[in-house]
Amino acid sequence: MRKIGIMGGTFNPIHMGHLALGEYVMDELALDEGWYVPTGCSYMKSNIEIVQPMERYEMTRLAVLGNDRMRCMDVEIRREGYTYTYETLEQLTESYPDCSFYFIYGADCLFEMENWRCPERIFARCTIVACTRNGASIEKMQEKIAELEKRYQSRIRLLPFYNLEISSTELRERIASGKSVRYLIPDQVISYIEEKGFYQNEVEGFEKD
Repeated sequence: MRKIGIMGGTFNPIHMGHLALGEYVMDELALDEGWYVPTGCSYMKSNIEIVQPMERYEMTRLAVLGNDRMRCMDVEIRREGYTYTYETLEQLTESYPDCSFYFIYGADCLFEMENWRCPERIFARCTIVACTRNGASIEKMQEKIAELEKRYQSRIRLLPFYNLEISSTELRERIASGKSVRYLIPDQVISYIEEKGFYQNEVEGFEKD
């Protein structure tokens, strides 16, 4: 079985923090590849200030271009209506039966996942990789992991990750203010953003991600 890391997200826009996390987890867990899956229409976020799915897919594709271990997948942006994680994981496991999947997310998700649509179907299809930052309460997370593993027979890995504070919201604000985002976003993605004129008219109060 090939071991595949799944990085889902709005990627509005994708940045170096997303890429560094994927690379780190692949090395730490000896994964074969990391697949980035831009969300389509998220039921948990307002889509008013979010760039269209195909454009976010293209930014993500450009970001991983040149890394043989990374791929950008369009499974969610091609799905009509709201997109749900359990549907994506079920589609991937059915389409790639020779792969085992590791769903990579911030450790805070451990306290949210039971509120996601059909959490039991998420846990059944993958190993959860919960990445912690310095200063996080490991004890509380370990207690939550034990609870989830008992309730859902889930497989959860807690993986420390160095602090790399990059926010897509702040990056959009910087672009709107005419400030540099060099070294925070891949150069090829910056060029695409400039070509398309994305994030030029952001206003205060849009939803953070």
